[in-house]
Amino acid sequence: MRVPLAIVDYEAGNLTSVLNAIQFMGLQGVVTKDPKVVARADRVIFPGVGAANASMAVLSTSGLGQAVKDAVAAGKPVLGICIGCQIILDHSEEDGGVDCLGILPGRAVRFHAEPGLKIPHMGWNQVEYAMPHPIFKGVEDRSDFYFVHSYHPLMQNHADVAAYCVYGKQRFASAIYRENLIATQFHLEKSGDVGLELLRNFCRWDGKPC
Repeated sequence: MRVPLAIVDYEAGNLTSVLNAIQFMGLQGVVTKDPKVVARADRVIFPGVGAANASMAVLSTSGLGQAVKDAVAAGKPVLGICIGCQIILDHSEEDGGVDCLGILPGRAVRFHAEPGLKIPHMGWNQVEYAMPHPIFKGVEDRSDFYFVHSYHPLMQNHADVAAYCVYGKQRFASAIYRENLIATQFHLEKSGDVGLELLRNFCRWDGKPC
């Protein structure tokens, strides 16, 4: 049976908030732990709040990690949110270091300590687009989005960065992209109207490269 949108449940937090945001817009989505449901989905959201090591353990043993990789390889629109923006990379420094899904070349690194800088980065911050992308349609550049994270993507290829953010003196990739995959370090589901607009745009996107 066809599934319009699958939200991947790999025992991370905040999945219900994403589903609620989707349903608030009148769209259909299902939270699932079943790789076969992910395989049948037209598009996939890979969200979450949690630790890289625990997340990768579940993804590896459940088959969900491979299901996400297969969805990307099949050209389906795939959206990663928060830790879903980190574990699509090769490696994360969190928990002493853990190999991740390796979909995009890069690694998740911790913010450097600065005098007066609070880690985790928590709250609203301005996002600067590095490139046009269909999910940004109708949302002004340098809009504020909501963040909760201690680690962020450090990309091997600058061309894979869709947006930046500055925290303290550190400029980091806040959205990363390649072909039918887009991922945001900020929480769309907690970012009010602008976040909902990005989610709505993702649900309309055909996954074609910019």
